[in-house]
Amino acid sequence: MAGLQDYLQTSIDGLASLRDYDLSTKVEQAVDAIVTALGAGKPMLVCGNGGSAADAQHIAGELVGRFLRERKAYNVIALGTDTSVVTAWSNDYSFDSLYARQVEAHGSAGAVLFAISTSGNSKNVIAAAETARQLGMTVIALTGEGGGKLAPLSDVLLDVPSRFTPVIQQGHLCLYHYICGAVEDRLAGAA
Repeated sequence: MAGLQDYLQTSIDGLASLRDYDLSTKVEQAVDAIVTALGAGKPMLVCGNGGSAADAQHIAGELVGRFLRERKAYNVIALGTDTSVVTAWSNDYSFDSLYARQVEAHGSAGAVLFAISTSGNSKNVIAAAETARQLGMTVIALTGEGGGKLAPLSDVLLDVPSRFTPVIQQGHLCLYHYICGAVEDRLAGAA
């Protein structure tokens, strides 16, 4: 592994690349979809695996709790956090269909699925997106460059222009922090 300074420079270069890639229009589309869903009492479901599962929990924590404003809680659920559901379904059926099952349970037309996959090829996240589309939900995908197999299933694709997982994850953090703040401003500002 490179030294700290080289690693930090890789991170800075990755974020500069994301800035120059300019996802502003797509991010605003994502914010619009989330504000519309939450404002109508519909849930936003968030899912991912590994670090992306931690990001899903982080997003839910910011929007159920608070990001920067004191305001009411928003209906955001991080899928994969209920260990009884995760272990029962995965043991009896398949981990590949776990998130799809949870989307079926908690999703509905007008709701949002925020699907996170650095590769865009996570089988369970793809299955969740397929189920969400069948239910009439908006699918927002947070991925690495190109979006993988998740891209054609997404209404809004937020693909960080990198194939290096740590840089993708750092880009994801910046994007979803911005989204949390924008959602909070729009919903709390409207209240």
